[in-house]
Order: sequence, then structure tokens, then C-alpha cells
Amino acid sequence: MSNKINDSKPTDKEIILGILNNSSATLKYLYKTYFPMVLQLIINNNGNEDDAKDVFQEGVLVLHDKIKSGDFELSSKLKTFLYSVCRRLWLKKLNHKSRFSGGDIKDYEDHFQVEQDVEQREEKDQQFLLMNSALQELGEPCKTIIEDFYIHNSSMQDICEKFGYTNADNAKTQKYKCLQRLKKLFFSQK
Repeated sequence: MSNKINDSKPTDKEIILGILNNSSATLKYLYKTYFPMVLQLIINNNGNEDDAKDVFQEGVLVLHDKIKSGDFELSSKLKTFLYSVCRRLWLKKLNHKSRFSGGDIKDYEDHFQVEQDVEQREEKDQQFLLMNSALQELGEPCKTIIEDFYIHNSSMQDICEKFGYTNADNAKTQKYKCLQRLKKLFFSQK
């Protein structure tokens, strides 16, 4: 892997090759890119930043050892693999803590807010970006009408008065037309 790791996003295969070659740029990329999701996981589940650093470090070591063993096959995205390893490590730590505090790991699992599939979250984020882009392309007055109604929860009467429509039904008709244009823009981006 080249030192241009900041210029473009490396593929999972490139990251695996970087780990095989003991690339420090690859390790920096892993920490920069994947640590925030593990930090959020740990903080949301009875941990702190130091716990997250420890768990992430262990997770990267597990990944490193698996790759170096020579029989590593990636059946998901690398990000998903690393997330699930760190999640399991954190559950083990919580279980270990509960043995000494008298708690039960089941108590943690019931409240453990885990996004089972990191890819689903990424897909939703991508959808929001596309929708925002479509909204920016929509133009006025549609952009403001859609934002006022769906984001700011303005009533049709408020929108009617703001834009000078003769009645709320006319404003509603305009909102519907704007929504149809937004859908067309949104789906043309996919």
C-alpha cells in the first residue's frame, strides 16, 4: 500500500495486504477510519474511551493474527468484521466485570444497543446524503416548503400564509408537486 492512503480510500484487500506487509500507514488508516464506531459502541454500553482504545487494540490484534495465520477469508466487509470482533471482546469484558460485581451478562445484553449490521447504518447515511443532495437541487419555493413541512413541522396554514397561497389546499397541492419532483431527483441519483 502506498503512502497515498489519505488521498483515496483503500479497498479491504489493500488493507489486508498492508497488514501482511506491516504497513504503518495501514494501521493509521484502520485507527482513523474504524476507531470512532468502536468508541461509540463502547461508550453507549457502559464503557469509556480508555475501554474503547483497549478493545480496539485487541480487535486489531485479532485481525492481524488471523491475517498473518494465512487462512483468513473475509466473508463480510472488513469494517463489519472488526466491529463484530470488538463487540464480542467488549461483551467478554462486561461478562468478566459482572463476575466480580455480582451482575449478570444477560443484564448487559438486554440493554446492549448494537447495530447488528454496520452496513445497514452506512446505507441509511448514504440515503440521507442523497436526499439532502436532491433537496438542494430542488430549488425554491419547493425546497423551503418541504423543509418547513417535514423538518420544521409547519402546518399547511403556516405555509399558505408564508408563501401567499389563497388557501391551505393550494399549499397542499404545491407541497405534493414539490414532493414528486424531490422523489424524481432522489431516484435519478441512484
